[in-house]
Amino acid sequence: MSDQDLSPLPGRTVLVTGATTGIGLETARQLAARGATVLLHGRTAEEAHAAADRLIATAGIDAARLHPVAADFTHLDEVESLANQVVAQHPHLDVLVNNAGIAAPERHTVTTDGNEIAFQVNFLAHYLLTCLLEPALTNDPGGRVVNVSSSLHRTANIQWNDPQRARRYSRLAAYAQSQLALTVFAADPRVTAVSVHPGVCDTALMPLYAHEGVTPAEGATHVARLCDPAVEIVNGAYYDRAERVAPAPVATEDRTIKRLNRLADLLVGRTA
Repeated sequence: MSDQDLSPLPGRTVLVTGATTGIGLETARQLAARGATVLLHGRTAEEAHAAADRLIATAGIDAARLHPVAADFTHLDEVESLANQVVAQHPHLDVLVNNAGIAAPERHTVTTDGNEIAFQVNFLAHYLLTCLLEPALTNDPGGRVVNVSSSLHRTANIQWNDPQRARRYSRLAAYAQSQLALTVFAADPRVTAVSVHPGVCDTALMPLYAHEGVTPAEGATHVARLCDPAVEIVNGAYYDRAERVAPAPVATEDRTIKRLNRLADLLVGRTA
């Protein structure tokens, strides 16, 4: 599927997290090229503005369509500040693309918030951001959350008694757990959401999967497609690239969804 297969998106406002490189940058490019207003998130304001400048210079994107925003997802207070900024400045948000992600480090690493770093950056920050953006996220047809997940969620389990994996740490297991949590969150009936595995792409995460992959632009087409209001979705659906498939059975279990919500609320300091 190419950029040309996407319908025009004027009047649509989309926030893409982790939009300074890889799939996030390409998703931002494809959506802005179709007329959407894109809130382009980076870890720092400097990185977000640099990515916007790159799209303007190399892809001919209209600068008016790009709004750089920043938050370091290893700090949940910055996630909260980002959400407050978006709600204030963009009270009508059509799509949230939860794309930012890191590979779990070789050594067990905990953020200042007390969470295993991959679990926080890949899932908890997105959970908190989505919850806080609820006032802005539209209920109009086509409004949705798109979680960029991974096929590795099928290999995962959530360590309910040790979600920070302090007792037994494996970087692959920690990363997979974060992707399973993100996939479970898409099935939460509180939000209209889907999750998507964009394929093995040549990004910083590729070593977790294989030695070679497709371009970030190719992976981004599957994400951008799900942002298109012309593409009908079923709440909680999981896509492997363009094909809707069943996720791991645990990902849609009502008990697991409720249990994960309770855990996430506790870890991000929300009182449900």
